[in-house]
Amino acid sequence: MSKDKTILRALAGETLPTPPIWMMRQAGRYLPEYRATRAEAGDFLSLCYNSELAAEVTLQPIRRYGFDAAILFADILLVPQALGADLWFVTGEGPRLSTITTADELAKLKPADDIHEHLSPVYETVNILSKELPEETTLIGFAGAPWTVATYMIAGQGTPDQGPAHALKADNRTVFDGLMERITEATISYMSAQIEAGAEVVKIFDSWAGSLQGDDFARYSIKPMQRITQALKEKHPGIPVIAFPRGAGEKYIGAHAAIGADCIAVDDGVEADWVAANVQTGGCVQGNLKSTHMVTGGDTLVSETKRIVDALKGGPHIFNLGHGITPDADPENVQLMIDTVRGG
Repeated sequence: MSKDKTILRALAGETLPTPPIWMMRQAGRYLPEYRATRAEAGDFLSLCYNSELAAEVTLQPIRRYGFDAAILFADILLVPQALGADLWFVTGEGPRLSTITTADELAKLKPADDIHEHLSPVYETVNILSKELPEETTLIGFAGAPWTVATYMIAGQGTPDQGPAHALKADNRTVFDGLMERITEATISYMSAQIEAGAEVVKIFDSWAGSLQGDDFARYSIKPMQRITQALKEKHPGIPVIAFPRGAGEKYIGAHAAIGADCIAVDDGVEADWVAANVQTGGCVQGNLKSTHMVTGGDTLVSETKRIVDALKGGPHIFNLGHGITPDADPENVQLMIDTVRGG
């Protein structure tokens, strides 16, 4: 691990003249080379579990753009599958899972430490990447946060309002808490194994954190991420952690200290000036260009990119989108964004 890597320097609290840059979902369907490799794999899950091909799609945006970090190509729902849930993808509709809503269904899940044989191809992907990435490129591992993963396991699919998870939380707190506990334990074990395989940074994605209201936000978004972060840092001293409680709004304030994360990723629902004044005071921040600019491009993309860089130049900052790049994005707009950040 090179301490000169710009991502690691920013995560350590250094304010850099040019922020390092990577992009959520940077290996994805907007790239023709990704689509070709996915076709070779046969389907999405086969791609996730084919270590050579998963490493290849992780490397593709690094070769094309020279991002400062590569993020492991995998999916947050591989952990539920490793725990024993059925998982499949419906073309054009997304993931489907067998549901966990009763004590009997919860009891049938595997223990958290029994996930590794199933997930061994993911660790092999990390191992391949740790050897093949350019020496200046940081390797990021990741997992979904327990609340977000639980919403899929309870509903059996993505939902607009996470209603089934909220309902189970209200109607059967024992089963809900038991599921959260199992996911939390498995996530610690999974991310620890990624670090052992070569991940230099890990990121926890709580994509649906914003739907938690009142005390539930702290109890079911912040505290599980804090527990995961603490466990990883105890086992792997010095490992940087990025936390992303998407949709947190004003609750981003104090998130560094509450979670213990080295960096808080912010979505595009908050302004960069506000982030500088209220969140960046706690440490490194990551974000937060709207993903739609990768579709529309033009002068607005340039001006918005410059505005964010300027607003966050007074502290440690990793430039990124406020959420993942979408399949309809133009690859040329990605290059324009990078050139703008780097002053080209």
